[in-house]
Amino acid sequence: MHALRVAQAFDGTAFLGPATVVVEGDTIVGVEPGHPELPDGTCRATYDGTVLPGLIDCHVHLVATSVVGSLEEAGELDDEALDERIRASLAAEVASGVTAVRDLGDRRYRTLEARALPGLPRVVAAGPPVTTPDGHCHFLGGGAAGVAGLRRAVAEHAEHGVDVVKLMASGGMLTPGSDSFGVQFADDELRAVVEAAHEAGLQVLAHAHSLAGIRHAVAARVDGIEHFTGITAEGLQLPDDLLEEVAAAAIQVCPTVGTDPERVPPIDKLSPGLRATFERLGFDFSTFTATRIGHLTRMRAHGLRLVSGTDAGISPPKAHGNVAFAVLDLVTAGYAIAEALATATSGAAASCGLADRTGSLRAGLAADLLVVDGDLAADPSALHRPVSVWVRGDQTV
Repeated sequence: MHALRVAQAFDGTAFLGPATVVVEGDTIVGVEPGHPELPDGTCRATYDGTVLPGLIDCHVHLVATSVVGSLEEAGELDDEALDERIRASLAAEVASGVTAVRDLGDRRYRTLEARALPGLPRVVAAGPPVTTPDGHCHFLGGGAAGVAGLRRAVAEHAEHGVDVVKLMASGGMLTPGSDSFGVQFADDELRAVVEAAHEAGLQVLAHAHSLAGIRHAVAARVDGIEHFTGITAEGLQLPDDLLEEVAAAAIQVCPTVGTDPERVPPIDKLSPGLRATFERLGFDFSTFTATRIGHLTRMRAHGLRLVSGTDAGISPPKAHGNVAFAVLDLVTAGYAIAEALATATSGAAASCGLADRTGSLRAGLAADLLVVDGDLAADPSALHRPVSVWVRGDQTV
């Protein structure tokens, strides 16, 4: 039996103050206030910082290496090379305190083979994203067309045992020729994907950068929207009526904010599609980020349900293990630190279908734990300072 005595604890919802987390095998067996006496033979570790559930990144691409072009390159790799990338990505995640990820775009369903590798984060997997034959991320192999074709695509995903369906409702900035300002599917096609997935017991998460794509996805009643950027020819727009509709429909939003500012390249080193979008909008990276932070503030005011995800792997500022940046962007936008942390712990676990296994400090759940150097309640930046990480009861860092 192990016991972690800490100066501060966050249980996935609230701060508890000084506490002791008791672990037996791979399971939390107690979360006690203060530092009580423990049975003889208990292995004790004392920390001046904060213990919290291991972080969850709700939007990653494990087949990509955070190098420009690496996601596109994944479409050409064999299974051995893909598996090597997936393991390396998961190792980088766990080193930063991430103990679970939701992968929203792989090649040949390879992430499904990595859902419970020893010492590495658990994986919720979507397989190849469903897209148009020449649409965003078509190189990952999820292209389909027409109502019947899209229903077959969903059936194939279900047969492979995916945990969720990823749908490209708009084009994307990484795929030349796709329209990140518009939509990819007709109304009946989008509805067909949602209906087929729900019939199979699967949620649908829609990639939507454009305002038109967001409205399209909302009308189809998807379960969640990724990015939620609001791109239009006139700039980034998220009208109040849209925010009210999304909140009323209880559609979850993963805004995929969170970039490492020290790794943002000059605009001429961005991927061609991203550079073209910025130039068309008249934005640089800092303007884009500031606008999105303002949108986060408005999402909170309208009561949208957010989870944290980073789009890890797609570019240098989106390295694996960077979900702390997404959490801290929410704090910058006005979220209380406990609210922001919940989007990457208990709220993220609920979104990923993992709430009965992880995401909270609670007896009976997996011992997926992160200890950071500092009191997170007073110093949110401590999230960038992991000192100990436990994955299903094994101390990996």
